[in-house]
Amino acid sequence: MKKTLAMLALLALMGFTVSLSAAAAKTTYPVVFAHGMAGFDNILGYDYWGDDYGVFVGDPCDEFLEITCNSNIDKNQKAHQTATYPFQSSEVRGLDVANQVESYMATTGATHINLVGHSQGGFDIRKAAKVLYQRKGRTVVRVLISISSPHRGSPIAKHVLNLGAGVTSIIDALATLFGNTIYRPGSDGVAGAKQLVYDDWPGDGITTGAKVFNTNNPISSTYAFRYGSLITAQSGLSVNPALFIVKNGFHNIDGDGYCVDDCDGDGAAGKGNGTRTDRDDDGLVGINSQQMGHRLRYNECFLCLDYITTDTSTGYVSNINAPSSAQMTSMSSVIDQDHLDIIGVPPDTFDEMEFYAGIFDYIAYYD
Repeated sequence: MKKTLAMLALLALMGFTVSLSAAAAKTTYPVVFAHGMAGFDNILGYDYWGDDYGVFVGDPCDEFLEITCNSNIDKNQKAHQTATYPFQSSEVRGLDVANQVESYMATTGATHINLVGHSQGGFDIRKAAKVLYQRKGRTVVRVLISISSPHRGSPIAKHVLNLGAGVTSIIDALATLFGNTIYRPGSDGVAGAKQLVYDDWPGDGITTGAKVFNTNNPISSTYAFRYGSLITAQSGLSVNPALFIVKNGFHNIDGDGYCVDDCDGDGAAGKGNGTRTDRDDDGLVGINSQQMGHRLRYNECFLCLDYITTDTSTGYVSNINAPSSAQMTSMSSVIDQDHLDIIGVPPDTFDEMEFYAGIFDYIAYYD
């Protein structure tokens, strides 16, 4: 929308008459957003699920002369944000998200729900969908979408755990730097990191990791009617400064190689091609880890609303632990954004409002 508005102003100066398309379709059932690791109501001091000014992407313009809202969505759209433990396993976080979703459904009277999760939130909503099914005895979730989620692990998680005793101090430092609200009581940074390593973390007597989580919380129409994933990757100086340091300074995520299981021992399934700076990850997660269910394509549209479609070129990932080579390495439909820009952390030129309006519109088609 930012790019579109600038072009509209230019065209108006040139004497052209222009107009934007109608807002995204309203979903039948509410959409609930689940944040990733280190998030709560904010991340790095910026509002989670907001634009550059902190406006919630799911806030409709439903009041007279309201301007701090998403004008790209239907004025009657219902959306909600959960706020769970910033640092915990998805077994714990997912249960908490399910509790919050159930409470929200009771408040709104909704019989079904749609779930969108970013990063670890993509794990959490899969767990929540299963819990909701178990409680209700029926499929509650209509559409479940993950964004930038490390479904097959992240090398950064293993890198952090390898620091040993330093893990807790790092989490405490984050809490101090960004405010104690980030470190909600019950948080456990070690458990959170172990969740995002693909294989079980040895020596603690507890079976953890993405691989076993995927087995216990599978892609199944029993738990959600439709699954989709949006994949992000970016290279060079375009990456958020904090992620650029991680991506190019300390650790080679190298996430574009195919291999079932973690063949190079970096904490994520697959293997890399040895190139540190190519566009195969978003600063935290490699592209070989992100597809779950359908791969979705973000389509930018001049003078009309951006929209989301299903990319059929890579096929459907039903078994997260056994994707095909194309599903782990293809650059098809990969969004040129880093792990934080996609949720509204500046500096960026990404139009969060229009992007998430596209997600609402996509959900509306299927829910």
